[in-house]
Amino acid sequence: MMEDVVALILCGGKGERLSPLTRDRAKPAVPFAGIYRLIDFTLSNCINSGLRKIAVLTQYKSASLERHLRMGWNIFSEEVGDFIIPLPPQKRVHEDWYRGTADAVYQNIYFIDKIKPEEVLILSGDHVYAMDYRDMLHFHRARGAELTVGAIPVNGNQAHQFGIIETDRDGRIIGFREKPPFVSGRPFASMGVYIFNRQTLYKQLEEDSSRNTPHDFGKDIIPNMIGKGQAYAYPFVDKTSGKPLYWRDVGTIEAYFEAQMDLLFPHSPLNLYNARWPIRTYQGQFSPARVVPSTDGVPQVATIVNSIISPGCLIRGAVVENSILSPEVQIDANATVRESIILEGVRMGAGARVRRAIIDKFATIPAGIDIGYDPVRDRERFLVSETGIVVIPRGENVSSDALLPKYAPFLSNLVGVK
Repeated sequence: MMEDVVALILCGGKGERLSPLTRDRAKPAVPFAGIYRLIDFTLSNCINSGLRKIAVLTQYKSASLERHLRMGWNIFSEEVGDFIIPLPPQKRVHEDWYRGTADAVYQNIYFIDKIKPEEVLILSGDHVYAMDYRDMLHFHRARGAELTVGAIPVNGNQAHQFGIIETDRDGRIIGFREKPPFVSGRPFASMGVYIFNRQTLYKQLEEDSSRNTPHDFGKDIIPNMIGKGQAYAYPFVDKTSGKPLYWRDVGTIEAYFEAQMDLLFPHSPLNLYNARWPIRTYQGQFSPARVVPSTDGVPQVATIVNSIISPGCLIRGAVVENSILSPEVQIDANATVRESIILEGVRMGAGARVRRAIIDKFATIPAGIDIGYDPVRDRERFLVSETGIVVIPRGENVSSDALLPKYAPFLSNLVGVK
């Protein structure tokens, strides 16, 4: 069924709303859930759906993303027509970099035409969800659609975050608005998942290339097709209950943080332990995680509560609650970590306290320091989101000195920073 489909994963955006986590990496390469990168979810969906022809459209700060693809996803042989490959801007149709989502695909028309698939599946590399694309493809073919858009029900007061789809009773798209301020009821939102018939895609991209537009699927291509072709919305809902299935766009600090906290619910809406739908990634050669009592002074027993602890972590007499630790994090005696995301290689000294924070890779948190306990003091020293999440950039050696001037370049990008 999927032999005649090629998947294009869009990974070229700057990810400014997720800075400083995107200071040194593309957004799809941002770590997630301890051992994964964001792109692993979309790639795993492809593999689990039987897709074997996958191109990743890269652009900004793509080195770590391409390294991850090379080390963790080099699993096919192009000799038999299967591949996962990066596609940076080729400049075959003009002299610009990718100017928008539609232009990114337009610049790779020659690549698509060499394969000549029946359909082109267009995806985003920074969404977290588990979806069988075969079901959507069956829906698309059964209706004779030229375009099918993955859609999920949302609350009307969330409409400003999404492209909102209006359909008739048969699911045909009759209206599309990009991020309206409010919509009554429970409208469908675009998931950024599109299936195009190849010739339809060519036609739409050629027409859009000559217009002065943002060259975006949501803003330009989909609205242009309404009333002119067979465009349908595929509801991403449970077939039995009709309830929306789990899907998150983690493009902001708040969304990134909350999506990972979702994983800590007793019955998480995203099952990372489903052997029938494995999430694949690259994993380095790490030692086993270890939890030991402290050996300095009076022994202190380590306590781990409702947390994800990755390989290579060493927790010495510390407390970790409702948190996610990536590989090779070390936490010393009497330190506490609560409701936080600690990325790879972070070192946390004795007696330090961290709460509602995201600590990027290889940062050092010295002994005795508090992060996330004094909002006023935190805002004097660190980046703090609108809801009070403290973000420490990669490699930062935190001290008691004022740090905020060092972060000035990121302030305009981190939504809600005060």
